[in-house]
Amino acid sequence: MQVLVVGGTGTLGRQIARRAIDAGHDVRCMVRTPRKASFLQEWGCELTRGDLLEPDSLDYALDGVDAVIDAATSRPSDPHSVYVTDWDGKLNLLRACERAKVSRFVFLSLLGAHRHRDVPLMDIKACTENLLESSDFDYTILQGAAFMQGVIGQFAIPVLEGQTVWVSGSPTAIAYMNTQDVARFAVAALHRPETIKGSFPVVGPRAWNTGELVQLCERCSGKTARMFRVQPVLIRLMQGLASFFEPAVNVAERLAFADVTGGGQALDAPMESSYAAFDLDASETTNMESYIREYYDTILKRLREMEADLDKDAKKKLPF
Repeated sequence: MQVLVVGGTGTLGRQIARRAIDAGHDVRCMVRTPRKASFLQEWGCELTRGDLLEPDSLDYALDGVDAVIDAATSRPSDPHSVYVTDWDGKLNLLRACERAKVSRFVFLSLLGAHRHRDVPLMDIKACTENLLESSDFDYTILQGAAFMQGVIGQFAIPVLEGQTVWVSGSPTAIAYMNTQDVARFAVAALHRPETIKGSFPVVGPRAWNTGELVQLCERCSGKTARMFRVQPVLIRLMQGLASFFEPAVNVAERLAFADVTGGGQALDAPMESSYAAFDLDASETTNMESYIREYYDTILKRLREMEADLDKDAKKKLPF
């Protein structure tokens, strides 16, 4: 099957591209800057230059394509509002799919999007879900929560380096999932007709709040964490100030996401029906304990090796 992956250079998109290649699909990745995506080409992906805000580029990217996996979302560095980058871009992509007569569409959404319509990114995901559900597309909607990879930068590294861990609002339990596991679902959807016209939660084995994650990082690293809780009123103030300045609109919209991650309402869902529909084995899904432990084992081993090399170099410089 000829598959177009949109957002192939992202944390999730690259895993989807790799998984699709391993599954035997012909994979094309639409990227804005091909020279920054050479690793995808090395894996066996075809690269095509395209931008969701440039409709003409989409027609070329979709030529000969059988299915689309859409893992694209705006980046913090994007200058536009997420309503421009994500919503307008999504409309352009769906219209291009209609012109190219590509009906199979796998969309990566967010769990609880319809409950948080006041948050721009969640509102866009909810609107896209509604649009697909009222369309003629053979869609599959995957509703994720958050990625385990994000836990490394937010918790694991600060704990290891003795930096302050910043948390906001009430502790929200989130069922983080490894992007490699999310990719399993995205690619499996392509050959599972049972998933067509369906929406499925795609979340990790259990939900973790910030306190539990910090304690896990402490146990695995042998370090003691320093935590600072940011009051919701301060985040709302920062959001309001940022929204006054056009270049900071994207920042303000992302600060609004703190209402989701710090609101106290768990981001989790039963997964039995999802595993059954996609014919995947739940026991093969990464759990948070093993993920964090493997990360620290790898990093601490590397640090010990570096210290040993430094000791050897120091001894070589001794006059005796």
